[in-house]
Amino acid sequence: MVLTNSDPLVASTASGAVRGQLLNGVRSWRGIPYGAPPTGPLRFRAPQPPAPWDGVRDALHFGNAAPQHENKAVALPAGVTQSEDCLYLNVTAPATDGPGTGTGTGTGTGDLKPVMVWIHGGAYVAGSNAQPLFDGTHLVANGDVVFVALNYRLGALGFLDFSSFSTPELTFETNLGLRDILAGLTWVQQNIAAFGGDPGDVTLFGESAGGGCVTTLLTSPAAAGLFHRALAESAPATSVYGPERAARVAARVLEVAGAPPDAGGAEGRRDDEEGPRAVTPAELLTLPAEVLSQAAFELVAAVSADAPGTLAIGPVVDGDVVPVHPIEAYQAGSQLPLPLIIGTNRDEASLFRLMKSPLMPITQTSVHAMFEQIALERPELDVAALEPRIEGAYPHFPHHRTPSEVSRDAGFRMPSIWLAAAHSRVAPTRMYRFDHSTPALRLLGIGATHGAEIAYVFGNFEITKKDFSFRLGGRDAAHRLSAVIQHRWLAFARGHDAVGPGGEPWPLYDDATRSTLVFDHGETVVDDPDAAIRTAWGDTVVSFE
Repeated sequence: MVLTNSDPLVASTASGAVRGQLLNGVRSWRGIPYGAPPTGPLRFRAPQPPAPWDGVRDALHFGNAAPQHENKAVALPAGVTQSEDCLYLNVTAPATDGPGTGTGTGTGTGDLKPVMVWIHGGAYVAGSNAQPLFDGTHLVANGDVVFVALNYRLGALGFLDFSSFSTPELTFETNLGLRDILAGLTWVQQNIAAFGGDPGDVTLFGESAGGGCVTTLLTSPAAAGLFHRALAESAPATSVYGPERAARVAARVLEVAGAPPDAGGAEGRRDDEEGPRAVTPAELLTLPAEVLSQAAFELVAAVSADAPGTLAIGPVVDGDVVPVHPIEAYQAGSQLPLPLIIGTNRDEASLFRLMKSPLMPITQTSVHAMFEQIALERPELDVAALEPRIEGAYPHFPHHRTPSEVSRDAGFRMPSIWLAAAHSRVAPTRMYRFDHSTPALRLLGIGATHGAEIAYVFGNFEITKKDFSFRLGGRDAAHRLSAVIQHRWLAFARGHDAVGPGGEPWPLYDDATRSTLVFDHGETVVDDPDAAIRTAWGDTVVSFE
């Protein structure tokens, strides 16, 4: 449907009309429901359409964030509450409905604008589309696009697979967070024209876990036709797990959660039993969301400590939304053949090292444990020969920061390279590496850490008073690079082959040249950067079942 109301701040959707506001020179709608509250009997079920409403609904405030444990790295804005009722999205559009630059061949028209749909990161357990870092104002103002940011279920409620506990009376569905994103993309197809966006010209992009959702959904038949280009920043592309492993993790959650005081009392407990009993699957339907969030938080640390290099929570191969492991799909060429940009940051692991996070191995001992886990999960690999070969490619291993560099490459860089090489055989693929950092970040040993590129993509710098990034200068260089990166991302979304501000091409990635666009003080095309390290890893494709 198209916007017929004379008020440019009112848009008609399939569920009802919504009223936005003019903010910083763009039109903004916040907290639009794209799904019914996944609560009560809908907990652990696929999302359902939102209930329709009469009249015009104000869309002036952010919707609820998904339930999550407090996270120092992901601070929710003041006033944003957590709730299971979290299936909300934001739309940002140019101030006027002038002619767009859409090139889509789907249901849209040439008068509609390209759409960019953002999937936030947060290790599948944290984050929100309300984070100031993800404000799409600059992308919309500079690129004449329509920007959409989704919330989706996280943690135990979104990415733990309890389907092994399903019975004829009790159903637990899989990959709920991914199903939410698919529902959000379906909403875009049905409604975005009312906001001036072209449903036939949609770019799906995300970072970290959001990037992992992008690379996973590229292999999902359920996503066919819902987006037309993909952009994955620092995606943990191999962190997708099999159903047997998922069932073990789910059972562990039941133990970690324990029994809340008002969920059964002494029933089911022996007189001599000490400590909390395990939660029953049926109790998962009524267990408070904060209890599940706490259990998921504890499980993330425990699983990553027990099996370094793995995540407790993430997408699962379910034979449905994710038919096979994504890496297998890419190797077989069965993924959606859509244009792709994919890349990583030079110092991905520095943030994890600084925060002493268990999510990535950062010591020689934990790196060795990671290889032991690989040997356990992938017995067909000669890990005894692989480990010394890989470690030998890092000149200073195990000193300095090289253990975290091995971890960085196992978790982010090599999976992106493996995926890019495979995807380049079926669709145009481009790879980047983000190396830029400010003098203060270099001095602190943080460099181009995980997530550092996001501020440059969105053009949002110094969004908190405690940001020390520019204490020693570097602001002008950052803004210049941001303009370049934004131009590349926006050109890609408009179907212009991701050209630079002066029309500079971005060579395609392939097995022969492995051309990579390196962003630092400027941008440079480098063929096969870090070739020795890539060769040492080879085509191992480290993934866990």
